[in-house]
Amino acid sequence: MRNRIPQLRRDRGLSQAALAVALGVSRQTVISLEKGRYDPSLPLAFRIAREFDVTIEDVFDPRE
Repeated sequence: MRNRIPQLRRDRGLSQAALAVALGVSRQTVISLEKGRYDPSLPLAFRIAREFDVTIEDVFDPRE
């Protein structure tokens, strides 16, 4: 699934490692999410959206 995580992360000045800590996941998980190789669970998707103060739809595009 396409997502805007890399853009949102860069806009906030966060490293992949810092985002991983904030979300409670590994850096490898953040990398996989950013590359679209891993679709997050619903609870993780909510945590990602909350971290960036946006809606889930603003982060993920289910049509892709």
